[in-house]
Formats: sequence, C-alpha cells, structure tokens
Amino acid sequence: MTRRRWIADEVSGNQASLHGENARHLARVLRARVGQQFEISTPQGIRLGTVTQVEADRVNFSLEELPQAEKASQRREVNLYLAIFKFDRFEWAVEKCTELGVSSVIPVLAQRTDSHLAGAASKRVERWRKIAHEAAQQSRRDIVPEIMNPKKLHAAVLEAAGKKIVLAETERRRQFVDLVQAEPSVSLAVGPEGGWTDSELTLFANSGWLAASLGPNILRAETAAIVATALALQ
Repeated sequence: MTRRRWIADEVSGNQASLHGENARHLARVLRARVGQQFEISTPQGIRLGTVTQVEADRVNFSLEELPQAEKASQRREVNLYLAIFKFDRFEWAVEKCTELGVSSVIPVLAQRTDSHLAGAASKRVERWRKIAHEAAQQSRRDIVPEIMNPKKLHAAVLEAAGKKIVLAETERRRQFVDLVQAEPSVSLAVGPEGGWTDSELTLFANSGWLAASLGPNILRAETAAIVATALALQ
C-alpha cells in the first residue's frame, strides 16, 4: 500500500513534526497512532517517519531512510511567469500546475491585468502559498513550489533563466512543444485575459524570450498555463 506523504512543518536532525491544520487532520480525522508510518518530505528529501507523539495540534515523527528508496528521476525545472487574472481561476491554475510539478510561480502584473486585481494581489500571496502547499502534499511532491510576490513585467522578464518561452496568440510558426525538448530549465510566461500587448511582446523579444504557440485554438489563461506546464514536464 502506498503510504500517505506529508510535508514537514519542522525538521531537526532525525525528528520532524506537523503543526496546525495538517496535524489536526492527521490526529482527529485519520486518527494517527504512535508507531504508524508515513512518508515525510524534508529539505533533505523524502524520509520514512514513524509517529512518536500525537497531540491535538502537533504530531511528532522519528525519521529514517526509506527502505530500498529509489532515486527520484530529475525532472525539468519549469518556472511559471503567470500574469494575474481573476483570482478564482488564477488559484485554480496555481493548484493544478503545482500538482503537475512546476518549480515556481511568479505572479506578473501585465498591462491588461485589471487594476483592482493588481492592487489586491499582494494580499493574496499567502493564500496562494497555502494552496500550493496543500496541492504539493496531495500530489505527493517532494517539495512545495515557491510562490513569489507579484512582480512588474519588466523586472520579471529580465530575471528569468533557462530557456525562456512566452506563449503568444499571434505566433504561428513556433510550436511550444518543439522548443522545450531536452531543456533542463524552462521559464514559461502566460499572459492575462486578452493576452499580451504588442509592446509587451516586443519587451519579451528584446530580452531573449521566444514566442510560441500551443496550437490554433485560443485557450483561457488558466488552461494555457496548465497545458504548457504539462507539456514542459513530459
């Protein structure tokens, strides 16, 4: 049987613990008991955790190496530069891209980002991080992707590393799937509702980004982010 995996809230040597909501769920809902074993994700990798103490808001584990642990295959690093759009759909994209394996999400303030959303974005970051944490845990990921503070497009474009690809509805020649082959690290930019402006696409081009298409259909922003992330991580 596959063991349930938890992302540790605290690690010290061969000891780890869960706090807060995770601990309450494990203690009250799953009725964890001393001696029960789970996989625990730590900064040093996945360990086998044996429950040593169960309290209402804290569950403690002793840690050891997983038996016959298989070395995890290295996956491509995908950093998602996601223009901010309606928060419910943005959050859905964060959740699903986390499940797929994205390395980080950088919320981007684009010209077509609604001014109300742009002003409120910084107050939503902790919620987005919580969504990513829960999605990473549910999907048995080793780590939680980093959810960055919102950035203006110009700063985000310049800091990106690896193969830099911007999805553009106007691009017809380059296909996204062809550009990500054999690339160890990809920076992927997905625009807001209405897409990138011409001046923004010029900024991308002048900063070394390649425009690419996902195909002939016009996809919603969250759909494009999820499809591109899935293709990049194949």
